[in-house]
Amino acid sequence: MKRKLQAIAVLLAFGAVKLPLEQKITRDLRQQKMLEEPIHLGVGEDLGQAGLAASLGGLRGLAACMFHLRAHVEFTNVNWAKVDSLYKLVTRLQPRQARYWDEASWHMAYNAASYYLYNQELKPALRGQLYHDHIKRGIAILHEGLKFLPDDPRLWQKLGELHWHRSKDFKKSGDAFWNSFQHGGLGFTERFAAYAWAQSNDLESWKKGYAILKRLYDKSGPTPGLVEHLKMLEQNLNLPASQRIRAAAAVLRGQERQTGPLK
Repeated sequence: MKRKLQAIAVLLAFGAVKLPLEQKITRDLRQQKMLEEPIHLGVGEDLGQAGLAASLGGLRGLAACMFHLRAHVEFTNVNWAKVDSLYKLVTRLQPRQARYWDEASWHMAYNAASYYLYNQELKPALRGQLYHDHIKRGIAILHEGLKFLPDDPRLWQKLGELHWHRSKDFKKSGDAFWNSFQHGGLGFTERFAAYAWAQSNDLESWKKGYAILKRLYDKSGPTPGLVEHLKMLEQNLNLPASQRIRAAAAVLRGQERQTGPLK
């Protein structure tokens, strides 16, 4: 009995010495992007994630690919509930793959939402409810993805586009485009942030949008989108005539306006 106690004491002492070293190595590997951060969900989802990881191990990527293909089959079958449930599996297996979150959101907020909106077999009130429910689901998916990838410009951009085209919440759209730009998004995301803010009902957003567009106007000259939204912001902010840009009617006349993100 004494020997067993001594052996346990030795193991505990060895573990106490080894643990800080292992933790330091783990931190170093994560800083160098050689080891992923642990995935934290809710308690129930942590257990589900742990079960998936334990059962699939290194096959998680392959399993995600298979579920992704299956989701496409259900998409062609117009089975939206199944599409959503399959993408839940895909994103749990590969939560740091931005394209999976993007596609899952797109299916809900655009494909499923439009399907219900134009489904003549449903009553109008139900069509409208299902349309808005699936838009909210698409937004929720992107927010969930951003918990794992908060610095991903693509997901921020998609959230900006979704708020622009679907929820029509232009303040949130502008905020999302701005986050995309701040995290290395393409240059147009800064301009679209300002365009969205110009159409919001928020004074601070108008001020931010005006600052961006006026700088771009002074730097590069008038374009249809810049002129249109600057005029809108000048009116919203009630700027004096001396601070307003020239009408630039020739810029707007006879040209196609680029007023926001493409679908």
